[in-house]
Amino acid sequence: MTDEDLERVIEKRIKPLLDDAMQKYLGIRVSEIEHDISDKLKQGTLLLLDIDTAVPFKKAKRLFKKAYIMRLAKRLFGNVSDIAKVSGIDRRSVHRIIADMKIAIPKFREELENVEYVRESAVQTMIQSTLDMYKSALHPQRFVTLYSKAPELSKDILKELPQKDLTLKQAEREFERAYFEKALEQNNHNISQTARKAGLRYETLHRKLKAMLNKSAIIS
Repeated sequence: MTDEDLERVIEKRIKPLLDDAMQKYLGIRVSEIEHDISDKLKQGTLLLLDIDTAVPFKKAKRLFKKAYIMRLAKRLFGNVSDIAKVSGIDRRSVHRIIADMKIAIPKFREELENVEYVRESAVQTMIQSTLDMYKSALHPQRFVTLYSKAPELSKDILKELPQKDLTLKQAEREFERAYFEKALEQNNHNISQTARKAGLRYETLHRKLKAMLNKSAIIS
């Protein structure tokens, strides 16, 4: 599946689902909510976990790397060859990450977790976290109703949404983008303050932002 295919599905199938849900449960269509959820789906959010900017950047990235491999291991039932193929790294590197991070691959083979449940949980969390950002601007009772419908909406979305796998390199790039966007927002886009809280030098953070983010949208 190409990025163009994913974008076409989101535009023609996912956005109408979001519009219908908002009209039904909020009584209005909030284009910002639709835009944010659509963008997260395009950016591979299904592989991302909640970003905790209270954790220094280097530690947070290591935790994400572990979570990425663990999620692939769950979905692929611990098959190291398949994990290597999807992640874009060789088997030896996968084994090294598993050993270094003490990931219990045999346990995944025994559990054989329900893959769709994992995906549904990821989409549900993404929808609810997006709604949380607009909570104060929405009618309280209608917000609660739509929020409670997130599990049902996530299932409907996944019926239409092809699975998009990211390599480890792509996933780490998305993690960095999400981490710094959230950290900058929490620190009023103050790069010096964000760098201190992330445990990075100002020059390091500034270089990363210039390399990976749209400067006009992120850096003020």
